[in-house]
Amino acid sequence: MRVTVSDVFSARSESELQRSEPLLGRLWERQYVAAIVAVDICAALVACVVSYRVRFSQGIPASEPYLWLSMGLPLMWVGSIGLNRAYEARFLGIGSEESRRAVNAGVWLIAAVGTCSWATKAEVARGYVVLALPLAVVLTLLGRYLARKRLHALRVAGECMQRVVAVGHAQGVVDLVRRVRREPYHGLEIVAACLPDARYCPELEDLEIPVAGTFDEVVGAVEILNADTVAVLTCREMDGPALRRLSWQLERYGTDLIVAPALMEVAGPRIAIRPVSGLPLLHVEQPELTGGRRIAKGLVDRAVALLALLLLCPLLLVIGLLIRCTSSGPALFRQVRVGRHGEEFTMLKFRTMVQDAEARRSDMQHLNELDGLLFKMRDDPRVTRVGGWLRKFSLDELPQLINVLAGRMSLVGPRPPLPEEVALYGDDVRRRLLVKPGLTGLWQISGRSDLSWDESVRLDLRYVENWSLALDALIVWKTLFVVARGSGAY
Repeated sequence: MRVTVSDVFSARSESELQRSEPLLGRLWERQYVAAIVAVDICAALVACVVSYRVRFSQGIPASEPYLWLSMGLPLMWVGSIGLNRAYEARFLGIGSEESRRAVNAGVWLIAAVGTCSWATKAEVARGYVVLALPLAVVLTLLGRYLARKRLHALRVAGECMQRVVAVGHAQGVVDLVRRVRREPYHGLEIVAACLPDARYCPELEDLEIPVAGTFDEVVGAVEILNADTVAVLTCREMDGPALRRLSWQLERYGTDLIVAPALMEVAGPRIAIRPVSGLPLLHVEQPELTGGRRIAKGLVDRAVALLALLLLCPLLLVIGLLIRCTSSGPALFRQVRVGRHGEEFTMLKFRTMVQDAEARRSDMQHLNELDGLLFKMRDDPRVTRVGGWLRKFSLDELPQLINVLAGRMSLVGPRPPLPEEVALYGDDVRRRLLVKPGLTGLWQISGRSDLSWDESVRLDLRYVENWSLALDALIVWKTLFVVARGSGAY
């Protein structure tokens, strides 16, 4: 039976529609932008005060250029960030993009101040500029990080969300709903769907997503629902001319239009828009699996692993003694895992189970709490008392630093699989073997053992496709907080 917008939403009360008023929905964006502008001004003011005190701490008299520069720097800083478009709504809450634009603003402002001081022959000490502007960048990044975490917390609670009408085939909409609900901090809330034939879809009903009508009724759904975003999924019906007409129709409502490409899990520097004869072509670079950056990654891995082993040597000895004193068997657990290109190696971990744990696994297979190829139990009777504590804070993983130092593993990468798991891999999953397995990875910061098999594979493949040194640094940084909380590890 055909469903229309009016049929689906005629029962909505006036108060419900008022609560979804788009102007109110955009209010949080204006408030957030005002807050981060204040953060940026405060960061620049603090940087000026600190630099001024350092420069004139030894009784050197302050000169007029310093006073003018100190008073004008906060405004110049906000202006530079604005020129780098770091206050635009589409970048709100996206940490990597905010940070990149803030750093660019700092570089451009340093260049501008240096050029102006040279052109006007102003006697401004290089030490003042070199301290003030980099400090402003650091304080801005810190302030924006705290503001972003606050925004993410509000979004997890269901606030500060963009109301989205999803346009596409039913299965694609279902997948999109599940993805955005899995990571609510992105700020997208699917409020309705428009399908090619507006047919009843039980999966969407289970997700509590109403079908608002057909592709011809998208604008009507936006108007009735007061949506502020339309997400168009890949489908043959929404071709170039149809998308163009839809964008024209949405202009009068101030509604954003986003298009989800068919290519999944590829993002960041690998994607670029290249217009050709008026067509915005999506150019996808090949993933960098070899070359100079891979060599740099290997050198960084080994250097950090060596330094960590030297610093953590006393802790490693204490953990080893605790294991030996509380249960029979060796302190280290050795297990064959599969590394890059399918090469097997012996992975080292602190032993967290009784000595005959592997022999007892076959008798406990029916108690597995995870889907897919992994075996996990929240209350595994084979785990020792000390082992449970080590697992909670991932201290059992520390001996893998030896594998990193030996070049068999990396600090960041996919989870190191067992040979029996690899034997059951399909062609898609086998792609995770193109890089070295990691001590930590996207799986570690996204739920650890709470992840399903499909989700852990998806994260590993996302890492393989989008690897970069910056992403590695971000994952290591987030790992520290995940491990400190001890959630998702058993």
